[in-house]
Amino acid sequence: MDVNTSLPLAGSADEPLRFVGPERADPAYPDGRLRPAVGVHNIQVFRANRTHRPDGFGYTYNHAPMLAYWRGRFYLEYLSGPVHENEAPCHTLLMSSADGFTWSAPEVIFPAFQLPDGRQTIAHQRMGFYGAPSGRLLVLAFYGLPPAPNNGRGIGRAVRETHEDGSLGAIHFIRTNRHAGFDERNTPYPSYRVSEDPGFVEACEALLANKLMTQQWWEEDRSQDGFFALAGDETFSGKALSFFHRRDGMAVGIWKGAYAALSADEGATWSRPVRCPTISETYAKLWGQRTTDGRYALVYDPVDGWLVRRPLAVITGDDGITFGRMLCVHGETPLRRYDGQYKDIGPQYIRGIAEGNGMPPDGAMWLTYSVNKEDIWVSRVPVPVVGGVGGPVNDRFADYPEGPLVPGWNIYSPLWAPVRVVDAGRGHCLELRDSDPYDYARAVRVFPASSRVTLSVKLLAQQAEAGRLEIEVLAADGARPVRTLLADGQITAVNGADAVPLAPYRADRWLTMRLEVDAGAGAFDLWLDGNPVLVGAAFAEGASAVERLSLRTGECRGVPQEQGGYGQGGPDKPGADEPVGSGVFWVAEVAIA
Repeated sequence: MDVNTSLPLAGSADEPLRFVGPERADPAYPDGRLRPAVGVHNIQVFRANRTHRPDGFGYTYNHAPMLAYWRGRFYLEYLSGPVHENEAPCHTLLMSSADGFTWSAPEVIFPAFQLPDGRQTIAHQRMGFYGAPSGRLLVLAFYGLPPAPNNGRGIGRAVRETHEDGSLGAIHFIRTNRHAGFDERNTPYPSYRVSEDPGFVEACEALLANKLMTQQWWEEDRSQDGFFALAGDETFSGKALSFFHRRDGMAVGIWKGAYAALSADEGATWSRPVRCPTISETYAKLWGQRTTDGRYALVYDPVDGWLVRRPLAVITGDDGITFGRMLCVHGETPLRRYDGQYKDIGPQYIRGIAEGNGMPPDGAMWLTYSVNKEDIWVSRVPVPVVGGVGGPVNDRFADYPEGPLVPGWNIYSPLWAPVRVVDAGRGHCLELRDSDPYDYARAVRVFPASSRVTLSVKLLAQQAEAGRLEIEVLAADGARPVRTLLADGQITAVNGADAVPLAPYRADRWLTMRLEVDAGAGAFDLWLDGNPVLVGAAFAEGASAVERLSLRTGECRGVPQEQGGYGQGGPDKPGADEPVGSGVFWVAEVAIA
């Protein structure tokens, strides 16, 4: 056998990371035409609103979230500005949650301030939290200046402590950009060294000594005082480091542009950063971590270039070197509701919980990111990360506990279109509720890929005159061969290219829909409450097998979807700040065999 010795060794300094899977994402489609990672819950935690101001300001540029888990709570930090990226004033906010699903209102923790020359600050952060060895939790952000907060000419990095009772310590600077002319004499906050709390000082000193953590600061600091082991150059930006440790103890660093490097001494020195050619050269962030099953995950937008950042995908591997099986984590791209310069579309700027910053007890991989640079989301990704299931489905929601966690289902749950198990007064049901004019609720159940399958759904519409529920059966690549619809009191199905009205439905009355799907014949039968209403209907799209049931309270966003663009976001969408009449649907049982 001939061996190609010209290729670098995977896991070496010449190619620290390698993707070997066959999957390639198509950015024209919200999900990239990828299979979903089974059981992922996408949860919107902040929805921008210019009129009603849930953040107290009505800012619509919201981005760069960070995540930690400490003493039984999740903490999420993000930055926020009025309309555009890098527009002053821009500040940093903090939210927290006991379960990852229900979050506190955002609180400004690093307010913008004005310099004597009249310039206002711009928040920026490539690192949000530090869990000190003493058990204290620090939260950090960088104070930059327009027009670029990360060019090394900003003011400095601020720090304060988060206390278990929800209170916050005083703001200090942990490091100022002295080379840019800033120090304690011309900034509004003192050095951490003057704090009267020795434990806080100790935590700050521990952070300053942690070269892996502080390497994340280089992009905003850019000093030449020897503090940083690694600096960017004309080819390597050095932006947005994330890192994890392999089993052999080697630290792997990953930067924007799919650059990676290795450190055997905890960040004191690094190999020369190189671009990993098998990983997309995304200009958004990448996230790598070891998962609780001892494997490794790399999460990113697997597309090259600036114009679009979707889908959010995960690849996994056993050794932190070679990764395969690309799956979708977040495959939805709602319309960008608000104008804003440099508001790229899609789920982006992914971050998880960094090593040392906590471990949620459920063992899942928790992630945070922005969508369209205006809304903040988290995702709960069950571990192990898998793309398929075995055996038939028989979900009786009467057996599920109340709440937003729906095991086995992929959930897309905006704040104005939540998905959760509720007490319907006659037993527990899965509820899809929708009052968002520009988004929808969605629940997807993966089942074993089959050419012949029977699906049964018992459901109830709380109203007949409003709301919309699309019930579809999907192929591996997201094609929608079987399409049915409840809207305006009428049940409709698509036969080939034609929408066929089938029967009326009434509010507050249970009905059972049964679909018998034969992919070999490219056809399906539909039964309502035991009666056949459509026989031999042709697929709307070709598919050799099907593997997902989709319930969605809005129209398919369109495939291919608009690309958007890097630059102006276009005018604000009308009515974006007001909920519309709520459509509510309950699902009692789903059986798939």
